[in-house]
Parts: sequence; structure tokens; C-alpha cells
Amino acid sequence: MMGVNSVRDCFVAALLAMTSMFASTAWASNLQLSGLDEVSANTAGGTMTFSFNLSQDNSWRNQTNYDAVWVFMKYSTDGGATWKHASMAGSGINPAGFSIPAQFASQFEVFVPSDQKGFFVQRSAQASGNIALTGIQFTWNYALDGLSAAVAQSGNTLTTIYGIEMVYIPQGAFYAGDGSSNSSTEYAFTQGSAVTEPWYIQNENAIQTTGAASGTYYYQNTGAKGDEFASGSSFLIPASFPKGYGAFYLMKYELTEGEWVAFFNTLPVAARPYRDITSANTRTGGKNSEGVVNRNTISWNAAIPSSPATTLRPARPVSYISWPDLAAYAEWAALRPITELEYEKAARGKDDPPTPGEFVWGTTSYTAPGAGDIVPNGDENGAETLKDTANINSNSVAWTSGDGRSGGIAAGQMGPLRVGIFAASVGTSTNPRASAGAGYYGNMELSGNLAEPVVTVGRPEGLNFQGTDGTGVLTTYGFATNADWPGMDSNTANGVDGTVGIGYRGGDFQSPNSSVYATSSRFYAAKDPDSQGCMERYDPSCGVFYGGRLGRNAT
Repeated sequence: MMGVNSVRDCFVAALLAMTSMFASTAWASNLQLSGLDEVSANTAGGTMTFSFNLSQDNSWRNQTNYDAVWVFMKYSTDGGATWKHASMAGSGINPAGFSIPAQFASQFEVFVPSDQKGFFVQRSAQASGNIALTGIQFTWNYALDGLSAAVAQSGNTLTTIYGIEMVYIPQGAFYAGDGSSNSSTEYAFTQGSAVTEPWYIQNENAIQTTGAASGTYYYQNTGAKGDEFASGSSFLIPASFPKGYGAFYLMKYELTEGEWVAFFNTLPVAARPYRDITSANTRTGGKNSEGVVNRNTISWNAAIPSSPATTLRPARPVSYISWPDLAAYAEWAALRPITELEYEKAARGKDDPPTPGEFVWGTTSYTAPGAGDIVPNGDENGAETLKDTANINSNSVAWTSGDGRSGGIAAGQMGPLRVGIFAASVGTSTNPRASAGAGYYGNMELSGNLAEPVVTVGRPEGLNFQGTDGTGVLTTYGFATNADWPGMDSNTANGVDGTVGIGYRGGDFQSPNSSVYATSSRFYAAKDPDSQGCMERYDPSCGVFYGGRLGRNAT
């Protein structure tokens, strides 16, 4: 029998529930997984069935898309010293051994992807509202993981499950680029007779760029520092490179401190120094403090490597993470990086022609909060709001309320706000998507807060990406192992330890130029730290400015 069953709460906050036209609103928050328990064991089949409870405020499904919870399990056969990723038994919708409580079976479903690395709990019928599902069942195929029945059912074997809120991005055509005339910051994808025309992505076929602006797919350099293709370069974007047309899942929110700490605390002692974001290693982000720096509250005592990392603000996006850090988390959680084309698909959505200079919420204007707008004025707790309507964290605001108040936690610091905070600004707005600062399909904070690392189309190293999902297996020292991911070392045994092939989208809380917040801005889309370094105060290759958001294939 299982010695310990443990579960982590995924701390999240308000999310706008979309309709296809954004005509109505709802909110999702307080995702909690609890009560993990063994139900039965099938020694002959090498499986064990578990049950758990899932609660969430206002989950939703509409005629266009839906939210979902990605659930995966880790197990330890040595009392918690090392953790491995558990394989599920079966695949598809509600396979044998997976079930929703009977009273909700007509409204929800379990979807197990073909790689069996976890499962999605999602609505199967259009509806929205709070949910409390007691007794969801899933089955672990421990034989597939190479365990005997004796080991799997040993009192020294521990299990724990994790949940991450995702949004389903459906298959469909869309525009990449917005037709702006500002070649250095507003667009780089052009098509047709003028370089201001965006690309139209209508399938996942290979794309051949041409050397003439009147060609079908013309590539234009962003104009920022970055060793990307020159304007007018002819190159092939392979069919295997995810272009955003195909369906995929994408995290609703940026990766949070709570999620990062949960990951870090499962790492073996040998790997923790390589993922320590409190260190002074500037190449990998490093805030060089156990205290609160730019609102990052994570602490870990490196002198006692087995000690757990902690956070004061689990609902706050995690900063100071490097690309190898984010890739390691993606590997651990069986997620994957997203491409810059997928970023635009999630933000823009529909295949209507874009508006030049539009932001991810579909308008050409934005509203940033004031320095004293965090409510309540006391310590933040993951439920704080803003006193004035706002939809983006930008313009280097040094917070003087909430944790930034005089005499409070690291008073007057700039930094990210909790995930989903702008959704509470909607109220009776006639344009709730713009008021909440939400992408077309319901992903929050795609602009501002922290820059979004993406796989670039502007370098050969990015184009090697094939969109493979993480396997849950890290190297001994905690590096991702997917060979097609950008930054893979020439010696693949070292894992993803570089950054060439990535870039950033969406701007960050300290971006000095508002144009970088635009959906189609590629100013930093091919700028990676290894090629250019952290050379400018407002450079998002500096660890404080970027966070992480990951996806997963929908098959």
C-alpha cells in the first residue's frame, strides 16, 4: 500500500471565461486538488487506480473553446529522495480506469494524450460555473514505468499529483503580423505586394520564404539586436515546426512562484544548484538574494541542499528564471515550449484581418495601474485587486501599496503582479476582453508583467523545433532532454543548457517602448541571451524581466 499520498494546491486567481465573441464573462480561480487515495490495484495488469478531488471556480466551455486542468503524477520509490514521472494506463477520452463522478459524467470528461504522461479534466458540454468533483479516478501503469507490484505498493513508495490550468486553442487559420508600417517593432511577417501585409497561416504545411517583398511569404528582420535572418532571406519553416494552425493547449497564466517551488522541491539534491534562481549566476537569471527582489519572494538555503524552497506569494509569476530553467520545468511537467506563431494565434485567435498595432485584447490602447492601486494596502495574499481599471502591468511602476507599501515587503519595488489580477477590472465593461487584458481564447497576461519566451522563426536553431512534449525525464543535474528544443547542448547528455533559438514576445513590466506590448511585435523575437547577453537595462534577456508560459499538444 502507499506510504504517503500528497497533493499540491495550484494557486491561481481570476480568469475571464470566454465566449467566441467575448459576449459574457465568468471567473475561474482557486484550483485545488486534494484527497489523493488508492482505490484498487491490479497486480496482473501492473496498474493501480487512484481517486482525487478537484475544485475550481467557474470552469467553462463555449462553442469555440474551453479551459482544462492538466493533471500529472510523480512517484518516489526511495521515500522522497528522487521523484519520477508516472505513466497513465490507456489514452483517449475516458479510457478504462479513468472516470468522472457519476453525477457529472455527462458534463465533464477525462482526456489522456497518446503519450500517457498525464490527463486533462475538462468540460464536455457548454456551461460555466464553480465545480467540485469528488472522486475523479485515474489509473497508473506502474509496469510501463518498469516497477514491480512489490515496489509500486511498498510503504516506501510515495505519490503526489499536480494540476495546471490550461486553455484549449482550437485548430484554425489566423494572421501572423498586423500590417503595421513600423518594421522594427510591430511586425516581421509579410505577404503579398507590400511588406505591411501579414502572413495568413491556414495549415501546418511547410512555409518557404522568398527574397522579394512581393513573394508569398516574405521575412523581415525585426531591427533589434539579434542574430536572425536578414530581411528578404529565403529559408524553409518545416512542416514539423508548430505554426499555430493546429490545436494545442496553453497555460492560462504565466508560471507562478508556487508552481516553480513545487517543481524545485522534487529535484534531487545534485540538480538543485543548477535550478537555483536565488543565486548570483546572472547567465541563468539569478537574483542573488534569499530576500524579496523585484517582488520575487522565492528563498532556498543552498547550505542545506535537501531543504525545501519556499515562496511568500505562490500566485505571483516567477521571475529570474532562465530558458534552461523553463525548459526543465516543461520537461518535468510533460509540457513543451510554444513558438512565436502559436503565441500570436493564442492572442489574436480568429482569422479576421488584424488591426495595425493592436494589443492581445484586440484594441490599440492600454491602461496601466498606478503605483498605489493594489488593494488591500496590506500584505498581498493572492486575492488582491486593483482599485482602478487596468489591463496591463507596464511602465516601470514601483508599487507603494500591497507588498510595495512603505514599510511593507521590499517597499516600492517594481515587478510582476499576481496572475489574473486584471480580470477583476471587468465589472460591467462593454468590452470585457479588453478590460481583463485577455487574449482571444482566454489566456491572461500575454502582454506586460513578464516577457513570454518563445521559439523563434528567425534562426535555424529555432526552426529545428518539432513541438515534442516533455517526457518527465530530466538529466542528473536537472536539464531538459528533448533534442529538438532550442538550447540543446552539442552533447545531448548535457541537455538544454543554452538559449540560441528562442526569443521573447509581449514585453514586460519595465519595457520602455509601448509598441513591444503589441501582439505582433517581434522586437525581441530572435534575441537570446547566449548570442547577445544582458546588455541593456530594459533587455528582457535579463532574468528579472521574463517568466514562462508553456503548451502541450492536443493529441
